[in-house]
Amino acid sequence: MQTVHVRLPARRTNYDIEIGSGLIAKAGEYVRAALGADARRAVVISNRKVFDLFGDACVDALRSSNFQVMVWLMKDGEQNKSLRSLEQALRFFSESGIERNDVVVALGGGVVGDLAGFAAASYLRGVAFIQVPTTLLAQIDASVGGKVAVNLPAGKNLVGAFYQPRLVLIDIDTLQTLPQRELTAGWCEAVKQGAVGDRKLFDRTVRVLPATHASGVLHSGGLRTQLSATIAAHCRFKAAIVAGDERESISRNDARSRKILNFGHTTAHALEAVTAYKRFRHGEAVGYGILVAGEISKNLGMLRPDALESLRQAVRACGPLPLANDIEINRLMTAMKSDKKSIAGSVKWVLLKGIGKGHIVDGREVRTQILRKALSDGLRPLR
Repeated sequence: MQTVHVRLPARRTNYDIEIGSGLIAKAGEYVRAALGADARRAVVISNRKVFDLFGDACVDALRSSNFQVMVWLMKDGEQNKSLRSLEQALRFFSESGIERNDVVVALGGGVVGDLAGFAAASYLRGVAFIQVPTTLLAQIDASVGGKVAVNLPAGKNLVGAFYQPRLVLIDIDTLQTLPQRELTAGWCEAVKQGAVGDRKLFDRTVRVLPATHASGVLHSGGLRTQLSATIAAHCRFKAAIVAGDERESISRNDARSRKILNFGHTTAHALEAVTAYKRFRHGEAVGYGILVAGEISKNLGMLRPDALESLRQAVRACGPLPLANDIEINRLMTAMKSDKKSIAGSVKWVLLKGIGKGHIVDGREVRTQILRKALSDGLRPLR
């Protein structure tokens, strides 16, 4: 069992991330302890695939702690993280009689967590929100930090809020049910965090990730302990960044700015947008984004070729990625102009001066020919 304490001094907000085995079956106890005796109703937001696996255990656990439980299932997939789905969720809250002292529980991956969190932030100007992430990517990234949002046709996460959960409950048993692509997506995000902020975290991730691809290894006690500790290390890293820059200050560009967590995401969001969120899992797109940013860093003389090769090997070890080299570079460059991170019309690129050494660069410093070459080289299939 691992516990990560998240402290946000600017808003005097504190919550815990609990990491371990069998936690969904104990969700009622944890949620009741986090909210107190006054909470009466709990709306569980999930999708059919996840709910069929874990929904009964979650609902039973909440009911055993005297919650009246209602369930709303959204459609699966990034394309359904939309204003339409948000409206449907809010209507369900209203019909269910949710009050300010009640709670929304997100049971699922990042799409479920983002939509459920934004719905909770919006309804009655904010009701309590619990994250129960069931994918590796959501466990180490999406559930931590309080960014919640939905997409617009123009781009990803363009409508959202900063809204912190009251508790994050990470049950590593859920990883045993994940298809290979979901594990690959999660590990790409893990490589991103280590590469941009902490060499030790990068090395730790690279050591543990190959073993998790073998069939049945999550039943091994030793690996489960390693995996829990690695997930906890990633949560601590991200929580520390968030604690110092919760709302991603526009004026900050230092190595501890929250912007640093966007490493790989400028390309990733463009890849997702131009393929209508249907070809790539988010983490898969981040895998390519890491390589494109690495190529830019090398071409600007910031990153040594051997460090770029370390990045390539790490992303390759995460698992196979969908093809990306058939996508027109002009389309990607146009999509990048709509990136929500743009300031004064310029993208802020997160690049590397070395593994574990992120550096923020104004997009105007990345000439068009350098970006084109980086996209061409970075989107080639890994061999």
